[in-house]
Amino acid sequence: MTIALLFLILGLMLLFGVPVAIALAGASALFIMTGHVPPMVVAHRVINGVDSFPLLAVPFFILAGNLMNSAGITERIFSFALALVGWMRGGLGHVNVGASVIFAGMSGAAVADAGGLGSIEIKAMRDAGYDPGFAVGVTAASSTIGPIIPPSLPMVIYGVVSGASIGQLFAAGFLPGLVMAASLMLMIAYFARVRGFKRDQPFALKLLQVTFARAFLSLLTPVIIVGGILSGAFTPTEAAVAACAYALFLGLVVYRTLSLKRFLRVSYDTIETTAVVLFVVAAASIFAWILTSNRVPEAAATLLLSLSDRPWVILLLMNVVLLVVGCFMETVAAITILVPVLLPVAVELGVDPVHFGVIMVLNLMLGLLTPPVGMVLYVLSRVSGVPFERCVVATAPFLIPLVLCLLLMTFIPGIAMWLPTLIYR
Repeated sequence: MTIALLFLILGLMLLFGVPVAIALAGASALFIMTGHVPPMVVAHRVINGVDSFPLLAVPFFILAGNLMNSAGITERIFSFALALVGWMRGGLGHVNVGASVIFAGMSGAAVADAGGLGSIEIKAMRDAGYDPGFAVGVTAASSTIGPIIPPSLPMVIYGVVSGASIGQLFAAGFLPGLVMAASLMLMIAYFARVRGFKRDQPFALKLLQVTFARAFLSLLTPVIIVGGILSGAFTPTEAAVAACAYALFLGLVVYRTLSLKRFLRVSYDTIETTAVVLFVVAAASIFAWILTSNRVPEAAATLLLSLSDRPWVILLLMNVVLLVVGCFMETVAAITILVPVLLPVAVELGVDPVHFGVIMVLNLMLGLLTPPVGMVLYVLSRVSGVPFERCVVATAPFLIPLVLCLLLMTFIPGIAMWLPTLIYR
């Protein structure tokens, strides 16, 4: 079987609705069996694909995000964000973005942000008279900040596959995440001016103090996670465990909102999500091994570099490839498959692997807002009751500032690399 036939089989499986992990594993198994390679190779690659200490961070960050949703932490964060920026025109839109920035420092996943904060944010905006489509569009766009600001599950996967420092990747995502938040707030301010949005509530220092005090312990979560990693007190995996322990402490001891029944439900959901993620990682590692052993990355690098001798053109082409792939493929699978192909090209152009990690993750996060995969849109459609097609249309304007941010991150590496250089280099 040739590599072209391998991609054809994979494409047909995905076209007929076969789950990504099964499609990757099935196409890879067929390739191996027809290529006179011992079937034991499949088992060997599956085990090697998930046998990684940094990958232990994945289930713990998922558990931490689920615990925070169940313990009522998201509601406290939303109340504080409302008191902080709710006085602005289109205030609940700004609250939406601000709450996502804060929650990003806890969950590290766009879908967790959309599912956890989304129901609270969309209901509040609806009750305040905002168009449901606008509420969904803001919530979808702001949820993409989650995997950029540390901690970040896609950054962990990228670090495992590429060998880049996860600590440096986390540091590199901090400023880009804030730039994304600022660009979305500018877009909301524009809509507020054009559509005549009013201020949702007057600024009250007393209310800000009360909501801050109520959310203070919750707000310490990103400080513990990010501060521990950047100071060297924790590895990313240990920080994930610390986040779970702290979330349990808040839910069981301080707020007393986490019952045993709810904890078991959260644990079950975490196991289910982790199994899906690691199944995709295992299956994609087989596929990536086939590509690497057949020298596909070298061929792809040669092809891309032959198209132009200008680095900015090659980087633009890689962005287009990643955006298209993000529209059709799940994030973890895309990272595992494309890193061995595209990273050597980026390094050849002088792009730092940590900088390229930010570019790749941001591209793939935009894929969560575009059909046919559009996982965030499906989640928000279910949460809000807004039809999927309307969610797509409502989110489209917010892709403009996000794409501009992507171009800034691509061609001004100092935005992403300033903090890792300051701390680690």
